Parts: sequence; C-alpha cells; structure tokens
Amino acid sequence: MDVLLTMRAFRRVVERNSFYKAAEDLAITPAALSKQIKQLENRLGTLLIVRTTRSMSLTEAGQLYYQEACRLLGEFDALEQTVAASTQQVSGMLRVNAPLSFGLTVLSPLLPLFMQRYPQLQVELTLDDRVLDVVAAGFDISLRIRRRLPDSSLSAQALGEIQQRICAAPGYLAQHGAPQAPEELQRHSCLAYSLAERPGQWQFSAGSDSLSVALTPRFTANNSLMLRDMLVAGLGIGSLPSFVADPEIAAGRLVPLFPAMAAETHQVFAVYPTRRHLQRKVRLFTEFVRECGLRTPD
Repeated sequence: MDVLLTMRAFRRVVERNSFYKAAEDLAITPAALSKQIKQLENRLGTLLIVRTTRSMSLTEAGQLYYQEACRLLGEFDALEQTVAASTQQVSGMLRVNAPLSFGLTVLSPLLPLFMQRYPQLQVELTLDDRVLDVVAAGFDISLRIRRRLPDSSLSAQALGEIQQRICAAPGYLAQHGAPQAPEELQRHSCLAYSLAERPGQWQFSAGSDSLSVALTPRFTANNSLMLRDMLVAGLGIGSLPSFVADPEIAAGRLVPLFPAMAAETHQVFAVYPTRRHLQRKVRLFTEFVRECGLRTPD
C-alpha cells in the first residue's frame, strides 16, 4: 500500500464528505477508493469512517488521523517545493543598490559566493550613500542602513542590526585625553557622517537611560570609509558603523570610547518595489545577505 497516496485519498474523502465526489477528484472509481480506505483501516487496526447509505462521519480515531495527515502532507509538500526550488536555475538581471561603505566592506566578499551559487544570474550593483529612488532607478532591491524607515509604498524587511562605535586613534587620545562621559565630546574635535539622519547629534543609552549630545563637527563627510581614514590619522573622535570600525579596533588603530554606554543602533533594511509576489532572485539575495553577511552585535 502506498501510504502517502492513501493518506491523500483519505484527506480528500473527509474534505469532500463523499466517497463519490472524492473518487471523481482522484480520477478513480468509488469502489477503488473505498478499498483504499479499508486497507488503511486494516493497517491501523481501527475504524476511521462510519459509513451509511446516506451519510458518513469520522470516528475519534479518524478525526485524529485526519488532523495529523493534513500536517504531515503539508510538511511533505513544503519539503518537495523547497528541494525543487533549490535545483531550479535562477537567471536574469538582479539590480542592487547599497551604501558605498557597506558594499565595499560587507558585500564585496559575499558577492562572489552568491554569484558562484547562481551562475546564470547577472548582478548590477550600484553603490551610493544617498537614498535613491528604487522605482525610478529600476532597482530590484535597495539596502539601507537607518534607525527606521519612513512610511512609503515600498516593501521592506529588516535583515540585521548595525551598532555605531564612538572611537578615536590612540595618538589623538594620547594628545588630547579620552573623554570619560559623552558630554565631554563638546570639548573635542569631532568628525561626523553628513548623510546621517542627525549629523550633529549623537545618541547614547545605558539600560533604560538615554542621552543626546549636540555637536559642532570639525569635519563631515558623506562616506564612512573616508571618516575612518580621518579618524585613524588622528584628527578627532567619530562615530562609525561596526562593520567599518571593528577591524580597525581589532588592529589597534582605533580605540572604542564609553564602554558602559551604547551608541545608537541602526537596522539594515532590504527595500524593494511593492509586488504581490517577491521575485525569487530578490528573495534569494535577501536571504543570502541575512544569513552570511550580518551578525547581531554582542
């Protein structure tokens, strides 16, 4: 007896509440269907369906078997769809937009792996720290690093967190001293990211307490990699995203400040034009970035 085939037949009988209608759906005779269900009951050693000339009803065992059969068949069908989808070739052009520093630091080592996995797919990557119009520019997906996204007609999902690091070069701190509290930043040379939501204001938190410090930056730039280089050169104190700052901190070229307080956290959002069904190439890229490229900071 084909267990899956018989399980599907049983489910159809229950759904249609009729052997005759279920047999029509399954393109078999009512007698053949009745024989299948009888074999199933014999295999289980219990009655599943009580049948009369005019009606049918499930026994308690039949109700339990129906519920579990629906669950198992659903999982089996989902498994088959997943495996089938994984073997299908993804092709065509995928147009991606991302911030320059994120693209060079995070995406650069990942894209070769992604393209090797899907050799029939073409990728067109546009790196720009400005927020570009996804629809007008024809992007399939745009990656944006923001505290939150404004309401719009676009669809979006969060892929992971990016923690800001307040840091400075050892040479700068040796010459000017390390600030012990965020309020002391106003007496230091500060460098800021000009495209931030609030370039002259840095946020800090410690537990439930929060603090906002207003600054007059000595230097601003619209790219985090430029800010990194200026900080490493000893020009002052700045706020960098963790994916830019952490390698420099690990190498000793930058020193993190205020260990007891956290600077603000940003989300990496995948933004794409609203469609009823997300294109498979976009979904695969989004999942790949989430799984391989982002880690929630400690």
